Amino acid sequence: MAISIQQIKELREATAAGMGACKEALIATDGNMEEAVKYLREKGLAVAAKRVDKESKEGIIALASAADGKTLALAEVNCETDFVAKTDAFVKFVKDAAQVALEGKDIEQTLNDDYKMLLTKTGENVKIRRSERYVLEGEGVLSGYIHMGGKIGVLVEIGCTKPEVAASKELADAAHALCLQIAANSPKYIDVADVPQSEIDAELEIKLNALKEQKGKLPPEQALVGIKKGMAAKFCTQICLLKQEYWADDKLTMEKFLDGVAKNLGDTLKVKRFVRLQLGA
Repeated sequence: MAISIQQIKELREATAAGMGACKEALIATDGNMEEAVKYLREKGLAVAAKRVDKESKEGIIALASAADGKTLALAEVNCETDFVAKTDAFVKFVKDAAQVALEGKDIEQTLNDDYKMLLTKTGENVKIRRSERYVLEGEGVLSGYIHMGGKIGVLVEIGCTKPEVAASKELADAAHALCLQIAANSPKYIDVADVPQSEIDAELEIKLNALKEQKGKLPPEQALVGIKKGMAAKFCTQICLLKQEYWADDKLTMEKFLDGVAKNLGDTLKVKRFVRLQLGA
């Protein structure tokens, strides 16, 4: 049967697929609109299957927030090229994915039809990689941050004891400062007590082997005790959030910065958790 331009336009408006793909789908389904939509979705999955070996290192990390600020979520979706990552269809899908994650639902299951259509539109191997969802626990504040246009996403939770402190701008600003610190300096842990001893031991082994190679032999055991202690402390300042230098003032650690905020607010503050997602990492 003959396929009209109006039918093609109608299918394109419904799916955002290309004119050629819409025409092909309508011809293959004898002009049946519902079947044509299904055809395009299946075609998208077929394209993705063919490109499964293609690396998906580009994409976007998006942030979604509940109206009351007490729930935040991040979602990362990958694609093959930066060009596709910047398209309206891809950007919208990732924002929708973050919103679904915010609601505590499964992204792939909830957005299954949209995902199939995205595969059709992009012709790339698109992957719903991961998501994180934080719900505020007790008094405190949540903060989220997207860095470098969606290359890095951060969530952090700070606890306090007073409701008026939880609602204060100063605490919200401090939480945002923490987000910036995490985005820029990529800590792995909150404080030294959180670092597994096995990780410290592995780092010391690397450092001591390098020292032995440089000097020809290791210092005496008595001197080695202090050297190991110094190496471990320096390692922890690199990977522990509270031990890092504050990005806005290198005379302060993040711990001292928060202590100052707590003193001003007349409350006890605690970094309860954080997460940092980096695109493709």
